[in-house]
Amino acid sequence: MDKDLEKLRHSTSHILATAVKRLYPNAKLGIGPAIEDGFYYDFDNLNIKEQDLIKIENEMQKIIKENQKFQKKEVSKKDAENLFKNEPYKLELLKEIDKPTIYTNGSFTDLCSGPHINSTNEIKAFKLLSIAGAYWKGSSSNKMLTRIYGIAFKTQNELKEFLHLKEEAEKRNHIKLGKQLNLFSFHSEAPGFPFWHPKGIILKNELIKFWRDIHEKAGYKEIQTPMILNRQLWETSGHWSNYKENMYFTRIDEQDFAVKPMNCPGGILLYKENLYSYKKFPLRIAELGLVHRHEISGVLNGLFRVRAFTQDDAHIYCLPEQIEDEVNNIINLVKEVYSTLGFKEYFFEISTRPEKYVGSEKMWDLATIALKNVLKKRKIKYEIDEGAGVFYGPKIDIKIKDSLGRKWQCATIQYDFNLPERFDLTYEGKDGQKHRPIMLHRVVYGSLERIIGILIEHYAGKFPLWLAPVQVKILTLSEKNNKFAKNVLEKLKENNIRTELDSRNESISKKVREAQLEKINKIVVIGDKEEKSKSIALRDAEGKIKVEKLDKFIKDCLKEIQNKL
Repeated sequence: MDKDLEKLRHSTSHILATAVKRLYPNAKLGIGPAIEDGFYYDFDNLNIKEQDLIKIENEMQKIIKENQKFQKKEVSKKDAENLFKNEPYKLELLKEIDKPTIYTNGSFTDLCSGPHINSTNEIKAFKLLSIAGAYWKGSSSNKMLTRIYGIAFKTQNELKEFLHLKEEAEKRNHIKLGKQLNLFSFHSEAPGFPFWHPKGIILKNELIKFWRDIHEKAGYKEIQTPMILNRQLWETSGHWSNYKENMYFTRIDEQDFAVKPMNCPGGILLYKENLYSYKKFPLRIAELGLVHRHEISGVLNGLFRVRAFTQDDAHIYCLPEQIEDEVNNIINLVKEVYSTLGFKEYFFEISTRPEKYVGSEKMWDLATIALKNVLKKRKIKYEIDEGAGVFYGPKIDIKIKDSLGRKWQCATIQYDFNLPERFDLTYEGKDGQKHRPIMLHRVVYGSLERIIGILIEHYAGKFPLWLAPVQVKILTLSEKNNKFAKNVLEKLKENNIRTELDSRNESISKKVREAQLEKINKIVVIGDKEEKSKSIALRDAEGKIKVEKLDKFIKDCLKEIQNKL
């Protein structure tokens, strides 16, 4: 985020807190940072509804007009504790701060390291967006606070554009469209676990078929590992001690087992089934594995955040000198997949060694350099997220931009210095000795559930023909056209074109309107003229009718499906 914009948004969060304390003096302050999509502030002892945001906004406008200066001051810990004696969350934060600083605007003072703008009247465009519950410090063991989200920009035009895109995003909301298009649903009997309807399964299976085709061409071998594995495996992998709060458990034959949250350890067991020579490398193993993770209820969000999802994992075992080629190959595969799915812009980010890590600094440096070399040779621009690598190795994250300009993190390429050591993975080198293989993790979709949610919103529910659960819908003008319409239906089905027939005794305008609400890609109308000429009338999005022979229509559909247009 632009530093000036971050400063503006952080300052707006302080104005929000100022307004809340004026209107609701008993509210207790949490934190109020700037974030990628705006800002928020957390409060305790604040019982408000969405309609109250207007009142808070009006108070914020008054504060902005008052032209309050933001003044920074360093204070002693004792003075800070006295200043915030009635703010329990600030007192808790003070325990973690050696040299506290405060910012004051008007009569409001906050514990904050800044920076801030000079004065409140510099804020020209803001809007409060929503209210949500948020656990203090993100832990479900802490109290749920009231979080108010907002947005701020440098100009009113930027705010207007943002609100327009937000309104458009609401229309494309995948949860609403998923229900409208009869793709999936969620039920209180299984919170966070999606139920896939027949049309949703078609969409899911088309993505799986595409995934399998492209991976077979790229030299991957697909495997499938069990969903439940015993405690010893998860202790060896480190998940039992480091990831336990996100896992589900059961007991079988007096032994502890866990439902897998990741595919990697099961895949490693299959690797250990064989003794590999360097001649067999690179070894590319892929799995569409159903994994389960215990997410707290507050973060569940349709298909974007679920408790059970299919992860399109792959693990590549290779030699050090093969690393750059393999990373290159993964990028080629990722770009082909995203391009086919309709995403044209990608953004790359390299995450480097964190404070806590396994492996040697030398290994980390070599791996990070290899990742950078691939991107540099391809002249791909990238950003560095310093210290944000996972503990077991550096990684490349690839983000896509959707039709509304939003970025989504899906694909990732990760080194792993951890699991090969923990499981004592080896291969026989040219010297006849045992060596440790390089292990790469990677996903392309990330998860089938999440990519489907993204695609629903990207296409506003109207998928390209190859993905559409219903590719063609036939509408009859009258009952006497039903026989010919059924013949057209059968001919389309013979060519494996997913087709439905609406022969109800309803007006054609009603049938068209319902087909449009179902986001049908190709709407075909059949009346007396079409029956007489053995043709079909293809209706486009603007309502224009194009009459063509059935054989040509089928040929065009098959070409569009084959080329994934």
